[in-house]
Amino acid sequence: MIYLDHAATTPMSDQAKKTWLEANDIFYANTSSLHEAGTHSAKLLMTCQYQLATLVDTKEDGIFFTSGGSEANILALESLFSANRKNGNHVITSDIEHPSVLSFFKRLEALGVEVSYVKAKQNGRVCVTSVIKALRSDTCLVSIQHVNSETGIIQPVAKIGEYLKERSTVFHCDCVQSFGKISVTLNNLHADAISISSHKIYGPKGVGAVCFAPNTLWNSIHPLTTHQRGFRPGTLDMPGIAAFINSALDLHSHLEENLTDSWEKRQHFLNALLPLKDRLSIICAPEEHQLPTIIGLSIEGVQGDYMLASLDRYHICISTGSACQSKKATPPAIMDSFFKTEVEQLRFFRVSLGISTTFEELEFTAKKIIQIAEN
Repeated sequence: MIYLDHAATTPMSDQAKKTWLEANDIFYANTSSLHEAGTHSAKLLMTCQYQLATLVDTKEDGIFFTSGGSEANILALESLFSANRKNGNHVITSDIEHPSVLSFFKRLEALGVEVSYVKAKQNGRVCVTSVIKALRSDTCLVSIQHVNSETGIIQPVAKIGEYLKERSTVFHCDCVQSFGKISVTLNNLHADAISISSHKIYGPKGVGAVCFAPNTLWNSIHPLTTHQRGFRPGTLDMPGIAAFINSALDLHSHLEENLTDSWEKRQHFLNALLPLKDRLSIICAPEEHQLPTIIGLSIEGVQGDYMLASLDRYHICISTGSACQSKKATPPAIMDSFFKTEVEQLRFFRVSLGISTTFEELEFTAKKIIQIAEN
């Protein structure tokens, strides 16, 4: 099988599996238990918090673990809004956010909160000026994603965050697609909180985290919860957390190397698709605004669903966009930035690379894509 859907989820690395198994044997006790075994687990938790805090440039008391990226987004936004809603009844996001983020803002609308949805421009990027224009004196929260999951386009969150910091407006950033692939810190994004996920970076599923910048105000939304200082109820999955942090540390130690390798693989794949000539559209941004591991494509005369199903017969796994939106009948909102009609939008498909992806796999995949397009 050739797996080219790493933006949806990644396989666990061998080292993450090893860490997970060892932690299950040794650190199985509840971190809140007062006996010796519980104390050992609590110490491991503190170590993991410290290591992650070091990676994202914050303090360990600002690290909270969740069941994944979606819950991280929701809990971060709920806790931030609860603490800062006294500053106003207006919030801002974009129309290309992950469903977990859009779901939160739709719920706020139902409660009478005013929500501004900033649209992506024709280059697939949210306009900094549009966010600034949407700001009001009663804006209490802004959330903009770092990297779009369909296209891999990097959003100008650092510039947005820098402006919001000057106004003391709370800023959340969904970094699920970017963490472990490019530099992500609370400081370089000027964010008050970021959300990240384990299974996007070769760790186990069911683990994620919210990272708060120092002095960020948040409220517990779960009364009577004592776990993680009230941020999230439930016994922590320490084996999963340990494996997650192990993967994060490993990827960060090879960040530049992996990035260079990904650009080479991307270009090799696109070069192999050159026989399609004018029928092929590459949905992307200039290199400085593009994550190389996500390749958005469209071929005239071929629907994305047909390409996915056809490649699947050759045991090649791709997607037609975010797995969290795969059941939707309509294309993702970001497709409006690149295509005028729904027919054009439905031609979109996504190839997403991983560290284990080989040049030979990409050559074979390109050959099959051309074969399918020409039949």
